[in-house]
Amino acid sequence: MNAPLRPDPLPATAPDWGLDDIVRGLHAAREQWRLAHDRKLETSGREFPSRSALHDIIERLCSALFPMRLGPVDLRQGCSEDFYVGHTLDVALRSLLEQVRLELRHVSRHVSRQNPVDPQQLEERAVDIVRRFAAQLPDIRVLLDTDVEAAYRGDPAAHSVDEIVLCYPGTLAIIHHRLAHTLYTLGVPLLARIVAELAHSTTGIDIHPGARIGKSFFIDHGTGVVIGETAVIGERVRLYQAVTLGAKRFTVSADGTLEKGAPRHPIVEDDVVVYAGATILGRVTIGRGSSIGGNVWLTHSVSAGSVVTQAFARNEMMENGGGI
Repeated sequence: MNAPLRPDPLPATAPDWGLDDIVRGLHAAREQWRLAHDRKLETSGREFPSRSALHDIIERLCSALFPMRLGPVDLRQGCSEDFYVGHTLDVALRSLLEQVRLELRHVSRHVSRQNPVDPQQLEERAVDIVRRFAAQLPDIRVLLDTDVEAAYRGDPAAHSVDEIVLCYPGTLAIIHHRLAHTLYTLGVPLLARIVAELAHSTTGIDIHPGARIGKSFFIDHGTGVVIGETAVIGERVRLYQAVTLGAKRFTVSADGTLEKGAPRHPIVEDDVVVYAGATILGRVTIGRGSSIGGNVWLTHSVSAGSVVTQAFARNEMMENGGGI
């Protein structure tokens, strides 16, 4: 029998990576960037919110929202469940408060530098944001229950609502979105965007936290779904994988920069189904109860109850000069 292979021994001395030169080069690059962007040296600690801290916060919030499914394995229903939820929320919200402080300080230093916020006012605003966010968590849980039920009703392969919460990437993405959208509306868009990107990295589903989404929302399969910042989605809407609700064009200001925040994404009314690979662009309206077929490219509004297929879309573009 052959003897097991042994790893080669480590060299007696570590290779010379030239770290001194690399560190000096990186220092010079940072200084060049800061000078170009008029960034002063920060001496008071971290300047930006932490992605890793927000990952931990969201994990705690998810387990507090669904303690028996996303909480610890040894948790039991009853008093211990409420104790766990209370303790977990307290830890998460204290940590969230620090991240909110960081975003507000950053905005005060670099965006509102001509009219900086008084530190005491900033602290009061940070506490108010987190308190208002926390107060909305019960409503978020109720809203998420409608999303979970919609997924269970909409997928014949689902055996239970518990499977939906534990396994479905679309549900994970919408949990993140409900939390991120709340942060977005409360005035901390950077934190909201980080939370959204945590879900995007895990699921491949890209939902901007500014998008407004009604109850009973279901993303089936989900990979490649993109929902833009100003999209408005009604109730009981179902999307399949690789659906894009995007912008057709961007408004440019006089100095050539893109204008921010202008409505540029679709409005999808109640009870609409959008099948895999469909792309809907621009501030168009998809009427209530419509069905948009797979791989359709759509840049115009459709009335309530419409059924749009690839053949229809091609015919419309040839006859009426549609498209982009």
